[in-house]
Amino acid sequence: MGLRGPDQHLVAVRRLQDSYAEVPAGAPVRLRKKTSNLFRPRESAGNAGLDVSGLDGVIAIDPQARTADVQGMCTYEDLVDVTLAHGMIPKVVPQLRTITLGGAVTGLGIEATSFRSGLPHESVLEMDVFTGAGEVVTCTRANEHSDLFWTFPNSYGSLGYATRLRIELEPVPAYVALRHVAFDDATRLADAITEIVATRSWDGQRVDGLDGVAFAPGEYYLTVATFTDAGGATSDYTGQQIYFRSIQQRPTDLLTMEDYLWRWDTDWFWCSGAFGLQNPTVRRLWPRRFKRSDVYHRLVGLDTRFGIADRLDRRAGRPQRERVIQDVEVPVGRLREFLDWFDAEVGMRPVWLCPLVARDPWPSYPLRPDETYVNAGFWGTVHVGPSAAEAPTNRAIEAKVHDLDGHKSLYSEAFYDAHTFDALYNGAHLAAVKKRYDPEDRLITLYDKAVRRR
Repeated sequence: MGLRGPDQHLVAVRRLQDSYAEVPAGAPVRLRKKTSNLFRPRESAGNAGLDVSGLDGVIAIDPQARTADVQGMCTYEDLVDVTLAHGMIPKVVPQLRTITLGGAVTGLGIEATSFRSGLPHESVLEMDVFTGAGEVVTCTRANEHSDLFWTFPNSYGSLGYATRLRIELEPVPAYVALRHVAFDDATRLADAITEIVATRSWDGQRVDGLDGVAFAPGEYYLTVATFTDAGGATSDYTGQQIYFRSIQQRPTDLLTMEDYLWRWDTDWFWCSGAFGLQNPTVRRLWPRRFKRSDVYHRLVGLDTRFGIADRLDRRAGRPQRERVIQDVEVPVGRLREFLDWFDAEVGMRPVWLCPLVARDPWPSYPLRPDETYVNAGFWGTVHVGPSAAEAPTNRAIEAKVHDLDGHKSLYSEAFYDAHTFDALYNGAHLAAVKKRYDPEDRLITLYDKAVRRR
């Protein structure tokens, strides 16, 4: 994907506005898009959705200012292709190629640089947001539309859609050196995270990226990444080798910057195993171009639509499955408590661990600034039997995370009652900002999107 000129961008914005005008009053407003990284059931927009064609590119790069003007539907894959040509990347690049910049900002992205750069929205300088009033509003941290700027993260389209974002970039070298550090105790793991966040180093070496994996009780790894110009033989995890397994198998590694950014995408972390792709024979036959998270996401969609896994379970006499696909944040000091509880009550493994520190107070996802949290990501199913439809495991996770003073991302299913939801995500403030920019209430509310699945 090359650069899109300002004139092309304006044409695409007008097309978006025209398609919005055609949506009947009272009809749900959704984007007409080919890919999604959401994991909650929702109605299809069909042909009535908003036309976002032409809003999926990079408008301009300013190498001196280290900024990029990017359209809201631009995927990080396309964005990184452009910025790497200038020796730079966005300060936070979420793990999956087809996550869009606008989606990561309105829906919260995260990656290994989040311990020093926060979440993707924290490196946004200004945004053009298409609002429920049908207008495009430019908002910054301090202009007359700053309320929209600050409330937009974690609003998931309930306040509008970003058409253009100006973001900060950082210069990067060609390679990333990895060290996979093993821990047999969750308290020691949490202490190491605290030390690295405070010092930006480990064992005397600079740390530029930090994430980890809990493979089993007593088997934890932190991967500390150092960006470097020192080249050498690099690993390739887009072929027969599998990245997450390498964490247990080798203490050090070297990747190109591009391969590091997408190290998790090839196997969708470890979820490709559900399709047999971690079997060497299947992996050899599976075309490389289909080893991508968006391909697996479509396969999951087919399974959900036709109930393939449920049918196989019934034939085999296995209890009914509950889908447990969540990312949660807990304070680092409560990490051991969460992992111990999760092992005892849920038992899913592995679990991805990603430290983060928010730089500012964001109203719709109120993490305390400058406090270290750890994102725990777990994606799969558990056999629970006849109660699966009531989501007992997901509800228990929500309650535990709340007890631990944490928060849960809303890209997947949520089950909170309205009062609890508003308390956790500052519902009163969100409603006030929505009233200003969507006075006729045309856009679906965040609670309706996240919990009622509208």
